[in-house]
This record gives sequence, structure tokens and C-alpha cells, in this order.
Amino acid sequence: MITVQEFCKAEEVDEDSVYGVFVSYIEIYNNYIYDLLEEVPFDPIKPKWNSCSTPMRNTDFVPPQSKLLREDKNHNMYVAGCTEVEVKSTEEAFEVFWRGQKKRRIANTHLNRESSRSHSVFNIKLVQAPLDADGDNVLQEKEQITVSQLSLVDLAGSERTNRTRAEGNRLREAGNINQSLMTLRTCMDVLRENQMYGTNKMVPYRDSKLTHLFKNYFDGEGKVRMIVCVNPKAEDYEENLQVMRFAEVTQEVEVARPVDKAICGLTPGRRYRNQPRGPIGNEPLVTDVVLQSFPPLPSCEILDINDEQTLPRLIEALEKRHHLRQMMIDEFNKQSNAFKALLQEFDSAVLSKENHMQGKLNEKEKMISGQKLEIERLEKKNKTLEYKIEILEKTTTIYEEDKRNLQQELETQNQKLQRQFSDKRRLEARLQGMVTETTMKWEKECERRVAAKQLEMQNKLWVKDEKLKQLKAIVTEPKTEKPERPSRERDREKVTQRSVSPSPVPFLFQPDQNAPPIRLRHRRSRSAGDRWVDHKPASNMQTETVMQPHVPHAITVSVANEKALAKCEKYMLTHQELASDGEIETKLIKGDIYKTRGGGQSVQFTDIETLKQESPNGSRKRRSSTVAPARPDGAESEWTDVETRCSVAVEMKAGSQLGPGYQHHAQPKRKKP
Repeated sequence: MITVQEFCKAEEVDEDSVYGVFVSYIEIYNNYIYDLLEEVPFDPIKPKWNSCSTPMRNTDFVPPQSKLLREDKNHNMYVAGCTEVEVKSTEEAFEVFWRGQKKRRIANTHLNRESSRSHSVFNIKLVQAPLDADGDNVLQEKEQITVSQLSLVDLAGSERTNRTRAEGNRLREAGNINQSLMTLRTCMDVLRENQMYGTNKMVPYRDSKLTHLFKNYFDGEGKVRMIVCVNPKAEDYEENLQVMRFAEVTQEVEVARPVDKAICGLTPGRRYRNQPRGPIGNEPLVTDVVLQSFPPLPSCEILDINDEQTLPRLIEALEKRHHLRQMMIDEFNKQSNAFKALLQEFDSAVLSKENHMQGKLNEKEKMISGQKLEIERLEKKNKTLEYKIEILEKTTTIYEEDKRNLQQELETQNQKLQRQFSDKRRLEARLQGMVTETTMKWEKECERRVAAKQLEMQNKLWVKDEKLKQLKAIVTEPKTEKPERPSRERDREKVTQRSVSPSPVPFLFQPDQNAPPIRLRHRRSRSAGDRWVDHKPASNMQTETVMQPHVPHAITVSVANEKALAKCEKYMLTHQELASDGEIETKLIKGDIYKTRGGGQSVQFTDIETLKQESPNGSRKRRSSTVAPARPDGAESEWTDVETRCSVAVEMKAGSQLGPGYQHHAQPKRKKP
């Protein structure tokens, strides 16, 4: 892991500076900063250790203290009191890293055996200090010192409690981790919005120690790179999706690159300037070549005072050298003048070319600036369109979610309706069965009651026939002796042989057999002056009584209709029902007809007349004051009182003016509303 590759080595390093590398290691746990390289002191008194190799007293170990964030005069954030270790090699840096790695807070969760419970930051600082003018010592000026920092951040992953099943301290740690990651995403969103739309919203760096520590990086003092880790499991699809969306947002955040400050005022190459340097290779110097071209000098030793040849030879050689030197100077001047002319021509040509190139460069720069403006405009337009597309995608997602919810609700309602429909069908089938069972039950009950009623009516009819025979015998045969009463058993046999007798018709007693029959009289209604609608339902029975309700000039209908109601002013409904004594009771329900606003007719009931037919079976019989003695043949004595004789005749109650067998019950007429 610590093998340094060749392509990782730096090249073109400034040799006029000295360098130093410092490393530090911190972690952010529950929004507090702790130094992982800090040597935590122990209690000077050595504690007692138990069998589990742990101290028995809590005071033996001093817990680490959290560190504070500070800001220097250049508005750079740093951790105050953090341990920084200078390293000389890669091995030393890795040794320091593993020493701090052992102190990181990790715990076991349901998803991960060694889950990070904090964010860790491993800082590598590279310090560059220039040498002084002599190139011997470090320049003691803080403004000329350059510091570069590389921060390797290991972010703890976001957790869902329902998956990790965290409790107690683990739950608190997960909450702080998720809160810091949410703050980081909020800062990214605000930076992205400020860059895309030109707003100046405040970025909430101070909401978390993680974002507050790296505030300078996002403000343009460095570069930020993010590596995203995803899990290929299908169960982690939602979490991977959130992480990828967060990574996509971070790609749209642009951080301005700061301009490096140049070290000014110092001559480059000063480190090796004062060091002795020899000729390059075995090439001879120019002076040696020039000296070799001159003629050699003769010997200058004078051994005799009278020697006159040595000096003249030396003078002649020197004159030749002088002449040769003068010729070389003239040639050098000529060549130098020619070279100067060539240089001037070359300079003029270069200057013209430079002017030409400068003109073209200006044109290119204008074109490039115009293209840059167009690119910026298109980028802004592209970002705006991307933002609109994102909004539309979110809106589409919301609508799709609503659609799914509505479809689910519709399916639920359909299922509910189907269940209700099936319940209704079952209930209908059950009710149909109950109705059928009840109908059959009541049909049997009605048949039983009708049979009982028929038997009762036959008995009553037999009694009436018996009394009528006795009355006829008394009236038609004026004998002193009482006629023999027929046997009751014989009459019962006759009754069983004949069919059901019709309902008895009341009649008036006629002593003369040849007298004409009495004409049935019709009772006239009280309100006979108006035009009436006589409503007689088809289900009514004919009573065949002497007194019958009769309304002249009435329109008789079986079903009420609008045409008949429009022609009349009064309305009468004939209603029949069975009284408590078994006789038919007829009610005449009267009302007034009014026209409605809609062009129709309405009936307001005002009066009810009751026509009732009573049976004479319930009258009490009375004997005469003198009781006749019993006859020896066992026949009953003769009935002499009037009530007994007329017991089968038509009764008429005292005070009644409606004729025999009728009563009148009138209700007071209600006022119109």
C-alpha cells in the first residue's frame, strides 16, 4: 500500500525553496471535534486492573477533550490545539495514519459489523518556504510562505433506524450523522441556487461542524472531489438513489480556483549561484583559440649585453601580432556591424510579425470573448432549462404518486363496492327466503283464520235462520201452542252440506206478504251543490245496505287522475276496512281541490264520514215478567217480549237520523293554512 509509483513523483520542483510535510487526524463525533493523534494522559497512580483487562475506576482514564474551530486573519478555518506531526517519508505518514485509525469510534449494527460512528478527516499539509537572496537560509517572512492542504474525509453513511435497529447511544449517533449530512446537502443546494440564478442567499455553514470546517473550500479557496459508494443489493435501492441524487447535485456546484501567488523580489537560481562551476565538457575557450592563431613569440632570454638580435626579433614578432590583432579587430568590427544589421533586420521582421500576430491575437481574443459570452448565455439557459426539467420531473413524480394513490383508492372503493354488492345479494337472497317463508306462514295463517271465520259465520247464520224461522212461525201462524223447535243437529247437518252463505242483508219487517218491496234510499251528501270527484277503488265491496251514499252530478273514477280533478271542486274517497267486530266499516273522506302554481291540482282533506253496519247478535234477551210453566213434552216456553221477536229485524239507535244500521261521525272542518 505504501509503494510510491514513479508517475506519482513531483517534477519541476522549485529548487530555491525548502519544503515540509505535516499530517493531522481528527474525527467529528456527535458534532464535536476530537484529535485522534492526541496522547491521552493516564492517572499518575497506576490503576488496578480486573480480569477483563479494564481499569476498575473511572477516574483512572482521562477522556479526550473536544477541540474548537478557529479562524485566522485570512479567514481560513482550522482546529485549535490539533496535533500536527512532521513526516519525512510515506512510511512515516502511514504509521501516523494507522495510529489514529485505532482510536476511531466504530460500533456493531444490524447491517454492518464495524460501522463508523463519526466523520474522520486526515489532513496533509505541504509548506513551501523560499530561501533568502544568498540561497543559504530560509526567508523569515510569513507572507512569502505558501501552505497547501489535502484533506481526506471519510463520511459516515446515512442510516435508517428501521434497518439498523439502533437504540440508545447508537440511535443518538445516527441522528447526528444524518443531521450533518442533511446540512451538507442544504449547503450544496444553496450554493447551486446562488450560482445558477445569481441570488445571494446565506449558506448555513455553521449549522454543522463538518460544513463549518470546510467553508473555505466551498468559498473558492480550494477544490472539492467526492467519491460515492453504492451497494448493489436490491434492498438498498432507495438509499443508493438518494446518494446518487446528492452526487448529481454536487456536480452542478462550481468552486472558483484561487490564483497562486508568485514569490516576487528574489532572483531565481540563487541556491546554486555561489557554487564553483567548471567548463562544460572538453570544449576549448574562445580566448585559447584566438591566442593559438597568433605567431609564436621568439625566445626572450638575453645572455649577452651585446646581443642585438633578440630584441629586434621580439619587436618584429610583436609588430606582427599587433598587425594581426588590428586586422582581426577590423574584421570583427565588420562582422559585428554586419551582424548588427542582420539583427536589426531580424528585429524589424520579428516586430512586424509580432504586430501582425498581436492583431490576429486581438481578433482571436475578441472572438473567444464573444464565444465565451455566448457559451455562458447558453450555459445559463441550459441550467434554467435543466431546473425547469427538474421541476417538471418533480411535478410529474407528484402527479404519478397522486395517480397511484387515486388508483389504489379507486381499487379499494371498487373492492368495497363489490363486497357491498355481494353482501346486498346475500341479504336479498336471505330476505327473499324470509319473505317466502313469512308469506307461506301467513298464507297458512290466513287460510286457518278464513276457515275459522267461515265456521263462525256459518254458526251465526244458522242462529239467524233459526230465529227467523221462529219469528215467521209466530207471525204467520197465530197459535196458542208453541211450534216445535227443530233439532239443532239436523240443522247443523244441513249447514255443512250447503255452501258458504252470503252476508246477511238487513231488511224491514213486512207483516203483509203481498206488500210491494221497499225501495232502497240513497243518502245525499251534505255538500251536494258542488261538482264532486267520487273516487271508489276497484277493491271496494258492495255492502247492499238500505242506506247508500249518493252524490249527484259526480264524476266516478276508480283511480284519481288530473283530468277529473281539473273539472271539479270537491273530492270524496270511499275507503273500506274491517272493524274490530268483524263487520265492514266504510269511511267517506272528503276534501277541497286547489290549483297549484305549477298548473296541477292538490287536495286538502277536511271531513270524514263513517258508515258502519252492526250485527244484532250481541243484543241482550229479556223474558216477560211472568214465567210460563214448563211443558210436559220438554218444549221450551213461548217468547213474548218485543225485543226477542224483533231481534233479527233492523236496529236503529236512539238519536240517529241516518236510518237503520248507520252512524254518523263528523270531524270539524280544518282551516285553510
